[in-house]
Amino acid sequence: MAQVKPFRAIRPTRDKVALVTTRSYDIYQKKELSDILRLNPFSFLHILRPGFKYHKKVHGNKRFRMVHNRYEEFKENGIFKSDDQPRYYLHQKSFNGDVFWGIIGLASLDDYQNSVIKKHENTLSEREELFGNYLEITGFNAEPVLITYPDHDFLSSLILKYRTLRAEYEFTTNKNRTHMMWLIEQEDEVKQISEAFDSIPSLYIADGHHRTASSNFLYQKLKSGDNQQAKELSKYFMAYFIPESNLRITSFFRFIKHLNGLHKREFLMALDEYFRIENLGKHYYTPSKKHHFSMYLDGDFYKLYLRRTSFNPANELDDLDSQILFKKILEPILGIKDPSNDKNIHYLPEKENEMQLKNLVDSGEFAVGFGLFPVSVKQLKTVADHNLTMPPKSSYIEPKLRSGLTIYELM
Repeated sequence: MAQVKPFRAIRPTRDKVALVTTRSYDIYQKKELSDILRLNPFSFLHILRPGFKYHKKVHGNKRFRMVHNRYEEFKENGIFKSDDQPRYYLHQKSFNGDVFWGIIGLASLDDYQNSVIKKHENTLSEREELFGNYLEITGFNAEPVLITYPDHDFLSSLILKYRTLRAEYEFTTNKNRTHMMWLIEQEDEVKQISEAFDSIPSLYIADGHHRTASSNFLYQKLKSGDNQQAKELSKYFMAYFIPESNLRITSFFRFIKHLNGLHKREFLMALDEYFRIENLGKHYYTPSKKHHFSMYLDGDFYKLYLRRTSFNPANELDDLDSQILFKKILEPILGIKDPSNDKNIHYLPEKENEMQLKNLVDSGEFAVGFGLFPVSVKQLKTVADHNLTMPPKSSYIEPKLRSGLTIYELM
C-alpha cells in the first residue's frame, strides 16, 4: 500500500506567487528567459539561473551552490515563507476548457524501490547522479513528480468541497493558465487523505522519472551517513497526485532527417510490407485509433494502417504505437537504432501545433514526419505492471506544474 504524507512547504507569499512561479526552466526560449530575468526580480528563474546578476553563466557544483544561495536570499527577503505545520496542498489548473486537479504531498522512495510506485520509462544513470548532486547541494526540490492513482471517492470529494472556499492562491499566467491552490490542514482530513492512499495498492509515475530516480540516488547516498535528519527527509520526494480520469495524454510527432538512402518510391514500397498506405494529398490527417499513423512526405499527407498479418505482439510493449513505429519503420527502414540519442530523429509535442508536421518537413530540415494515436492510461499502467519500458517520447502528459509553487526542503 502507498505511503503518502503531508509536509511543511516553503512557498511564495500570496501577493507574489504569480511573479515567483515559473514553467520548467528548459522550456523557455533564450530571449524570453532573458526578458523575465531582466524585468521580474521575483521570478524563481533567478534561483535557477544564479549567474545572471553577474552577467555570467556558471556550471556544475559551483552553479548548484549559487542556486542554494539565491534560494536563501529569497527566504531572507520574505519572498518565500515556511508553513508552520505539515499540510496537503490541493491544486487546480485550467486552460482551454480543460480542468486538472490534484494533491501535492510526499511520496515514499521505499515505495519506489518496492514497486508500489511503478515506472514506465528508463532513466540515464549520469542524469540521476547529476540531479542527485543538485538536490544535495541546493537542499530543496521545487518541481513535483506527477503521479497518477485510480479514482477514489473520498479524494475526489475534496475538490468539490474546496472549490466552494476561498483559495490561498488564485492567479492566471501570461499563457492563460489559471492556477488555484487550497491548504488542507484540518487534522482529521489530513489523516483521511493519508489513509485513502494507504488503501491504494499501486501508484504510477506519469511524468518525472528522472526526478524520482535522482531523489532515489540521493536517498541511497545519504542512508550510510550520520545526518539522521537528512536521511529521514531524503526518504521522500514531492509529488503531485492526480486521479487517472483527470490525466490527459497526447503524443509526440517524430521527424526524421533523411530516408536512409532510399528514394521516395523505394521508401513507400518498404512501408507497404507492414502498412496499408493511403495518399491524402494536401488533406491533414490525425490518427483516430490505435495502430493508425499519419505521415507527411514530399508535400503529401498519408494514412498508414498496420496490416493485421504483420502484427504479432510478444508482450504489452509491442502493442504500443511508438514501439510499432520503431520496430516496423524507424529501425529497419530508416536506420534509427537508438531513438533516445540518434541525431537524425527529433520529437515535438503534437499539442503545440498540428501543422508543424507539415511545416518542418516543408522547411527542408526533415525528410519525413510521423504522427501517432495517443497512449491510454490503461496502456501506460499495463507496461509499468509488467516491468517494461516505453520507447522515448511515447506520451506527452498534462498537467504540467509550475516550479516554485511549493518547495520541499531536504536538508
